[in-house]
Amino acid sequence: MTYDLAFYPLSKHIKMKRTNLLLPLWAAIFLLACQPEPALDIPTNPQGDPDFQYDYASWSHYLGGPDRNHYTTLSQFTPENVDQLQIAWTYAAPDSGQMQMSPVIANDLLYGVTAGLQAFALNAATGEEVWRFGDPDKAWHSTSRGVSYWEDGEDKRILYTRGPELFCLNALTGDLITTFGENGKIDLHTGFPEVAMEKFIVSNTPGTIFDDLIIMPVRLDEGPGAAPGDIRAFNVRTGELVWTFHTIPHPGEPGYETWSDPDTYKNEGLIGAANNWAGMAVDPELGILYVPTGSAAPDFYGGNRRGTNLYSNTLLALNARTGERIWHFQFIHHDIWDRDAPAPPNLITVGRNGKKIPAVAQITKQGYVYVFDRRTGESLFDIEEQFVLASKLEGEVAWPTQPAPVKPAPFARYADELTEADISPYAENREELLEVFRKADKHTFAPPDTGLVFLLPGYDGGGEWGGAGADPDEGILYVNANEMPWILQMEATSAGPQMTKGQSLYTRYCASCHQNDLQGLPQSGYPTLIDLSDRLAKEEVSSLITTGRGMMTGFPQLDADQKNAILAFLFNEEKQEVATDQGNTYP
Repeated sequence: MTYDLAFYPLSKHIKMKRTNLLLPLWAAIFLLACQPEPALDIPTNPQGDPDFQYDYASWSHYLGGPDRNHYTTLSQFTPENVDQLQIAWTYAAPDSGQMQMSPVIANDLLYGVTAGLQAFALNAATGEEVWRFGDPDKAWHSTSRGVSYWEDGEDKRILYTRGPELFCLNALTGDLITTFGENGKIDLHTGFPEVAMEKFIVSNTPGTIFDDLIIMPVRLDEGPGAAPGDIRAFNVRTGELVWTFHTIPHPGEPGYETWSDPDTYKNEGLIGAANNWAGMAVDPELGILYVPTGSAAPDFYGGNRRGTNLYSNTLLALNARTGERIWHFQFIHHDIWDRDAPAPPNLITVGRNGKKIPAVAQITKQGYVYVFDRRTGESLFDIEEQFVLASKLEGEVAWPTQPAPVKPAPFARYADELTEADISPYAENREELLEVFRKADKHTFAPPDTGLVFLLPGYDGGGEWGGAGADPDEGILYVNANEMPWILQMEATSAGPQMTKGQSLYTRYCASCHQNDLQGLPQSGYPTLIDLSDRLAKEEVSSLITTGRGMMTGFPQLDADQKNAILAFLFNEEKQEVATDQGNTYP
């Protein structure tokens, strides 16, 4: 038996109990620990900088600083004068599309990336463009959340990604620094096993700078056969690979035993990912890098990867200089809900019994906040392993427990908290929605099933990729809480050769978003592919299949015959010959 995934959002039809919950909810969480102070086994400094001081008057890192707190001590803007602010300048980017960029500022310049993935520098006082790097004639169908900045004296560099490539630019001129990598760039496939060298990889989130290293987050395919989610550090000066941490452990590495297939690490079958895509935080004083990882691929079905699957869905504390693991905590065991860690963690200070504890706080898609002593990994609040429902799907073995912190309280509501009164009285199909609501399984961590599973928080969280703001000294988090319910439903399919080659490939790579019937989910950003030939040329669709677009992953690993088969299916040009090889079906 194999399974297809069907899911759809219910956000338009859920009535929130308070009207302000129709908008993003900012939850302020006070992290004042109240349990007895534990004995701390503080590790030796892994070659950090003991003289480092956070500069909250600057903004030269992604999200403000290496602690990712969106925090500044600049004080000219106040609650009293904010209503008097006026536009000082505007900048019109030369291209169009989705812009997710969070800028950084250094050298009196504002650095960012356009929707078309052109890096730029503006005079921060006037908005005048100083330089721009990129090919204005080539459309890069991806998104970027910004750049990384590094300097050593007069050597000042901007590092940013375009597709699978990491570029190194002179921060003052925008010129390529040709001594970096191959004429100023490196391929982010570097260090991958040979089998993954043509697989999809991009990096939407800026890399994390520590000394002369940049540690890169990567976005991978979420379906069968994804590349491995190795964490890799590169030398900022030369582009050379310095260290690698395997999130799917190799033989002899801790965690190897948490995967049922001993060959999973080879990346030759269905299983991959467990990558960091949301970004990282680093404590330059301790020299510790904090890396939250996502789920293993493929999502939603794990019959081929039984076990807890370390180090997916995990907060890793690594020696920033060597990549060696110091401690870890796994938020989801054997993820079958796509509960990736959605944002970088926050490095804060928490008060306890008159003492200040350096802490790391991680928000999650499931609405929990986990808080640890960032030196030892000891949780500052009790965490309970709660029993959850077993899976009914053939071949699937859901892990019997999932961790939940006793404190802080969740910042998002759960499906089992809703009642029929929460279904909007204004919905035209309210009775139909009520019927769905009554039938759906609303248990927390209800496993995917051929019946309806009501997910709240949904696939988008809970926590989102923008992350939490924090007052680092007061131990207060400000979380933008997303409340979008989804219905998750698996559909049983047969693995016989009744599908054409193009349909088989479409089902494997495209149907989870665009649906088996090509209808898509337009309200969720997945367009219909019906009558595609009336809107796009075949050549453009072919390019999109390879490169992706926006949040759509690309599939560069497909050879010409496979891509042409998908195109023939989408453009109704396919000969009715069934596929003899269905490829990587699962289970």
